[in-house]
Amino acid sequence: MLQFDNLALRRGPRLLFEHATLQIHPGWKVGVAGTNGTGKSSLFALILDELHADAGACRYPVDWVIAHVAQEMPAEARAAIEYVLDGDEDLRAVEAELIEAEARHDGEQLGSLHAHYEVIGGYTARSRAAQLLHGLGFSSADEDRPVSAFSGGWRMRLNLARALMCRSDLLLLDEPTNHLDLDAVIWLENWLCAYAGTLLLISHDRDFLDRVASHIAHIERQRLTLYSGNYSAFERRRAEYLAGQQAQYEKQQREIAHMHAFVERFRAKATKARQAQSRLKALQRMELIAPAHVDSPFHFSLREPAKLPDPLLRLHAVAAGYGETTVIDGVELSLSPGERIGLLGPNGAGKSTLIKLLAGVIEPQQGERAPAQDLRIGYFAQHQVEQLDAQASPLAHLLRIDPQAREQELRDYLGGFGFPADQALAPTGPFSGGEKSRLVLALLVYQRPNLLLLDEPTNHLDLEMRQALATALQDFSGAMVLVSHDRHLLRVTSDRLVLVYGGRVEEFPDSLDDYPQWLAAQNRENRDESVNVSGPNSAVTRKEEKRQQAEQRRQLQPLRDKIKKAETALARLHARQHELEQSLADPELYSAENKTRLTELLREKADVDRESAALEGDWLEACEELEALQN
Repeated sequence: MLQFDNLALRRGPRLLFEHATLQIHPGWKVGVAGTNGTGKSSLFALILDELHADAGACRYPVDWVIAHVAQEMPAEARAAIEYVLDGDEDLRAVEAELIEAEARHDGEQLGSLHAHYEVIGGYTARSRAAQLLHGLGFSSADEDRPVSAFSGGWRMRLNLARALMCRSDLLLLDEPTNHLDLDAVIWLENWLCAYAGTLLLISHDRDFLDRVASHIAHIERQRLTLYSGNYSAFERRRAEYLAGQQAQYEKQQREIAHMHAFVERFRAKATKARQAQSRLKALQRMELIAPAHVDSPFHFSLREPAKLPDPLLRLHAVAAGYGETTVIDGVELSLSPGERIGLLGPNGAGKSTLIKLLAGVIEPQQGERAPAQDLRIGYFAQHQVEQLDAQASPLAHLLRIDPQAREQELRDYLGGFGFPADQALAPTGPFSGGEKSRLVLALLVYQRPNLLLLDEPTNHLDLEMRQALATALQDFSGAMVLVSHDRHLLRVTSDRLVLVYGGRVEEFPDSLDDYPQWLAAQNRENRDESVNVSGPNSAVTRKEEKRQQAEQRRQLQPLRDKIKKAETALARLHARQHELEQSLADPELYSAENKTRLTELLREKADVDRESAALEGDWLEACEELEALQN
């Protein structure tokens, strides 16, 4: 087992934790949690003997094989699959001994080595390496490409595959999902659930921890505490303590109020039932989780857009891609204020291409991209993190956007994103990846966009910042399109899921919880295509049926857009009705001096009620028409 005995660890003069005594038994899968800087990565360095304890001891069996993901970015000329195979050091050692034995013509040694080679799975090693590469998003053609041909993010995937290739007793993974898309995250979840060794996992992805972890080791206030159960179970226990404080509980209620409104409005309507149920599950989880984040250092909201034209942006019969290659075609999409879209689709299907098209980074190859005159886009992508001025401070970045702003107001604003006084004035060059991502989000939010386009915004962000971002996005009055491997963020911020697949962009009819099953079915179908090429139940026939179904969904899209537009307008009307009812409930309004004001409010209330009733009738008629066409 892995054992910590009265362990204390410092980095320089700073104490990370002390008096840590716990045991991690073989086969346990432990999520290591805590805010940035509490010592999670230092704990891994201690286990790897890169750091030494200041007190106490860390013990594990001397014959344990420990695997971890190297942080170096290799630039080798050797093939990717050979680089991954190097992760199994025992395999490579036996292969080297076989070459030597063959050179000596030592038949007895060759026989012994071949037997050992079979025991360690040497004859299936290349197949296992290929499966790892495929699961992490590499194509068959990528297997023989040189490592140096891949970008930094893909090289980190190669490092992850190499660590998984090792037949380890203890596996240490530090933020393994940072460079993965949702499909690869789902695959890695399944792989880790089947992993037979002991796992220590640092991750800020709540759903990932919930699925994989059997225990949580939490570092807080210089204490390391082990809890049984997954991350949600840990947060429930923490929330039970914090929720006892009334002020904290009231903050929790404010954060989840708008989700209640969505569920109550749509849970009984056939066309929204699945989405409402998915939101209900997320709501139930948030009700338990939210109090555990009341002490978060991040406190910000998305600034109200100056104008909200409707529609904000429209795509009609659009094709988009790069050069002569078309990635997506026949795109019909209209974005209105209040629209909250989560993009799904396999790696390389075109999600980022669609985001770039919406952002105006690339032009349509054909069709029309029609932005509103007052459209203001807030676009988050990783390249923007890399384009920060390394010499400029967060405050200097903000002053470039708004030179007339008061410095104290800007410093208060930056404080809500976790940049206190000293850090707001420090150059951004030495900042961590998470700090740079937070700064880009702060700059984006400050400009009051009415359309947010977020392409993997949570990379390098810790759990507290992700929670703060989810809360802020829920209150945003503009439109949002989100690509993220963080399913919790997708679940609690997206009202509509759109699938990018096979060159098409269309509604995903099921919930986010159904997406892994859809993905598995597509993978099975793709494997079967090379075998079943004809006949009524062939893959080709099924593919044609799916194409026809997709075309039918595309034809129904204008009706869906009409329904969505009506829902957005109804939400605004219902909010105004509530405000008017609150005003009319004030007894002072009925005094003689407030007669004029009372008359105005009653007239407005009657107008809003009439408009709401008419719009609800149109909405119900459109819903019935859509159901009839679908059936």
